[in-house]
Amino acid sequence: MEGARIIHVEQRRADLRFPFPAGFSEHVKGCRIEALGRRAKYLLLHLENGRVLVSHLGMSGSFRIEESGSDKLRGDFHYARSKAEKHDHVVFHLARHEGGSARVIYNDPRRFGFMLLLDSADLEAHPLFAGLGVEPTGNALDGALLARLLAGKRAPLKAALMDQRLVAGLGNIYVCEALWRAGLSPRRIAATIATREGKSTGRSERLAGAIRTVIAEAIAAGGSSLKDYVQADGSLGYFQHSFSVYDREGKPCRKEGCSGTIQRFVQGGRSTFYCPICQR
Repeated sequence: MEGARIIHVEQRRADLRFPFPAGFSEHVKGCRIEALGRRAKYLLLHLENGRVLVSHLGMSGSFRIEESGSDKLRGDFHYARSKAEKHDHVVFHLARHEGGSARVIYNDPRRFGFMLLLDSADLEAHPLFAGLGVEPTGNALDGALLARLLAGKRAPLKAALMDQRLVAGLGNIYVCEALWRAGLSPRRIAATIATREGKSTGRSERLAGAIRTVIAEAIAAGGSSLKDYVQADGSLGYFQHSFSVYDREGKPCRKEGCSGTIQRFVQGGRSTFYCPICQR
């Protein structure tokens, strides 16, 4: 989509989770997509008219690419990926900058996703973005920052890391994996990775490094295809083959010299996987 021009948009219903902005199709028609970005779980399409098309996939939303009459979606999943036309709610018809055309189709059976338009200058102040924490992929995330963020927090460490107001974009899988790599228990009180003054410790440094490494490796592997997730071109992600704790209940810990067995418990309504021997 980067560099492509939006020839027209088929908006096939008035709303998803929320109503579409008034005149949505007309506002983006003819615009060049200058860049794609992301903030937390929001996909950002920066348009040449100074506006940003913000999209959230909700629970079941997905984009698929159709080019030259060939549907690129492929892969086998535990749950069938929806391609039913009745759930194709938005179709972007694009003229690509290198020539040729394509359709990018937003499909969402449960309609929990949404799209909206914001002025670029107003993006960070918008209620959807104003309260978001630091990105886990940026250089800002280090042991000192984690210590400051978690100082005084009495919540369990895993719950604190998944608080989007502190760190935006860490999900259940990658928090479990990062805590295992850092040797820290998900049950540990969050504040204990920092000093009383909120200064960095060995724990916060290990954790920051583990988070950055896990996210980098997951991106390089194309994500984790557990159910119906695929990359934008339809190919599978492969990070699930590298899981050390997630979804490995009852299996031996993979840490060298550890005799532990991976356990699972429910924390904050989500399954948490960890090794009770090497994670303290």
